[in-house]
Amino acid sequence: MSIGAIERLLLVEDDDIDVMNVEFAFQDAALNAELTVKRNGEEALEWLRGSPSLTKGLLVLLDLNMPRMSGLELLREMRGDDALRRVPVVVLTTSDHERDRIEAYDLAVAGYLLKPLATSDLTAMLVRFRDYWAMNELP
Repeated sequence: MSIGAIERLLLVEDDDIDVMNVEFAFQDAALNAELTVKRNGEEALEWLRGSPSLTKGLLVLLDLNMPRMSGLELLREMRGDDALRRVPVVVLTTSDHERDRIEAYDLAVAGYLLKPLATSDLTAMLVRFRDYWAMNELP
């Protein structure tokens, strides 16, 4: 089952273990959307700008703490780009800092999720995530 209007997910994550955990949980949660992984904000921005046709039906899962270009820097770039400003972004991070949550919501994120430690908890989170996004209508 795909996730409503979501055909593709872009995971922007630099930690190999977190990528593996998300990929495993992604399969366990039966998220059948196409998954692309980029390791930092620069790679993600280059991919987004180089693949404008792929932004329709795309949802970004974004870590905040990454080298080269952080998640918040990527969000600022996306929101300042007419072609990318409406792409929905959900933060998936270990950062429980209030200032990060405030800045992320100021940059119009669609959600802010804290990464659970156990893969089974991540799977359960992604099942709820799938069900929520299946009800959404995107521009």
